Amino acid sequence: MILPESRNMTVLTIESSPWNNNDFAVPYPTYFHPSGDNEVFQWQNRMRRLRRQFLFSFAGGPRPDLPDSIRSDIIEQCQAARERCLLLECITGSSNCYEPVNLMKMFQSSTFCLQPPGDSYTRRSTFDSILAGCIPVFFHPGSSYAQYLWHFPRDYTKYSVFIPANKIKDEKVSIERTLSRIPIQKVWAMREEVIKLIPGMVYADPSYGLETLKDAFDLTIDGVLERVEKIKMDIKAGKNFSEDIEEYTWKKNLFGTEGKHEWDHFFDRSKMIMY
Repeated sequence: MILPESRNMTVLTIESSPWNNNDFAVPYPTYFHPSGDNEVFQWQNRMRRLRRQFLFSFAGGPRPDLPDSIRSDIIEQCQAARERCLLLECITGSSNCYEPVNLMKMFQSSTFCLQPPGDSYTRRSTFDSILAGCIPVFFHPGSSYAQYLWHFPRDYTKYSVFIPANKIKDEKVSIERTLSRIPIQKVWAMREEVIKLIPGMVYADPSYGLETLKDAFDLTIDGVLERVEKIKMDIKAGKNFSEDIEEYTWKKNLFGTEGKHEWDHFFDRSKMIMY
């Protein structure tokens, strides 16, 4: 994908590289494929009415083979939070995490859903939790903010919480305390923003489609066409694409700049720490 012949291609993938400027992330498919606008509206209203008894939840297993992973820390904090955190631990031989009903029940009963990296930056669980109206909590900007530029708001504080992974690993920051301190009015606003994102996170049944809403496929096509148009304009303007520094692709796409940023250490290729 990085050969000269492929530079103008637009590659769609469930996880893009922070350092390549021709591949773009699209949402993982969820279990919900609506056949019309009303199904989406009914689902959104149902998520608004749910009583969420747990402050936060986590579905996943530890990553003992990844020494820098914070998953074990998250599991320990969840267990210590007792009745405020719901844990669905994914262990070898268990099918709990692969049962849609189990996952959706957990997410629908939680205010916040923890989404640490696993084998890679992103997780399908992020989209299942958004579908359930659960506010995602990220620990690495590569898990969402530098990924789904066509589907998520640039202002990530509107729909999510960001707790840098190193603060969990090195400073032992309490997830429970951090989330508890968010004002209830802010929580309500964030949840509403998450619920508004649902149409753009799902792939509608292609036999029917949506009328007044745009699903994940529609937003993706809009993004591709906009990119093609921009490339055409840049070529006409005589832009020299060889001057682009791909190392800063994530930063340029997200913030429109290549200057220093507090997230630089997350995308340092020489370290490649997977939290």
